[in-house]
Formats: sequence, structure tokens, C-alpha cells
Amino acid sequence: MHLAHYLGLLHRAQVNLADAFRQVATAHAEEPDIQHLCQQQAQRCDAHAEQLHPFVVHYAAGAPDEPDRLHSQLFTGTRTGGIGLLRDLQDLYLMAAECDITWTVVGQAAYGVRDEDLLAVVLRCEGETAVQLKWLRTRMKAAAPQALVVAD
Repeated sequence: MHLAHYLGLLHRAQVNLADAFRQVATAHAEEPDIQHLCQQQAQRCDAHAEQLHPFVVHYAAGAPDEPDRLHSQLFTGTRTGGIGLLRDLQDLYLMAAECDITWTVVGQAAYGVRDEDLLAVVLRCEGETAVQLKWLRTRMKAAAPQALVVAD
């Protein structure tokens, strides 16, 4: 069963997203909302990873080795300035989108194996990830005019 691979992918993606949110919070602390909201989103990702962990352990038993290149690396560090903030938010958006589609795939598998507990976690966390995506999109819209039109 390959569900274990996607659970591992999702768990790692949530941990990486939490770390990236924390890095962006620190790098752009001068922005009034960034530090607080990125820290808040990092905690949400930590909670998602924590809720997934029992399923990662449960489904890992007897799973074949994980294929190479299953995990992606989307975030390589923060940048400075207005354009840096915009690019960092875009990286966070891409990472959250990876989590979002992986929640969908894992949810479909949860239906397939009739795992009601996993499905409950997926439905709750998938909705929270959608909120993260909306916030990131809205914040990028707010940052774009200043970063792209106004000269440094």
C-alpha cells in the first residue's frame, strides 16, 4: 500500500511549511501582520503534522521503501525588502498548495481504506490549509503594488 508514502510526504510538507512560516516571520518582522500571522500559521502546520503522525506510523508498517524524489524542496530561505517579501509569500503559497493537493489525495485514499479517523483529520486540516492559501493570496495582493511599482 502506497498510502504510507503520501502520509510521509504530507507530514514532511507540513513540517517544512511550519519552518518556512517561522523564517518569513523572523525575516519580515518589520511588517505589522507578517510576524504574528506567520507564527500563527506555523503553529497550525505543527498541529497538522502532530495529527498526522499516528497515521504515518500506522500505515508505515509493511510499506515498501519510499521512492527517491518523493519529497520536494520549495523553500530555500528568505529574501529582503518589498520584493523579497512578495517572493517569500509566493514560496509559502506554493508550499501550502502542495499540502492542499496532498490533503486531497490522502483524503481520497482514506475513503478507499474506510479510515474514518484519518478522514476526519484530513477534512479538518484541509479546510485550515485552504484558509492559509486565502490569506497568502490576499497578502500577496496587498504587497504587490508596493513591491512591483514603487521604486526602492
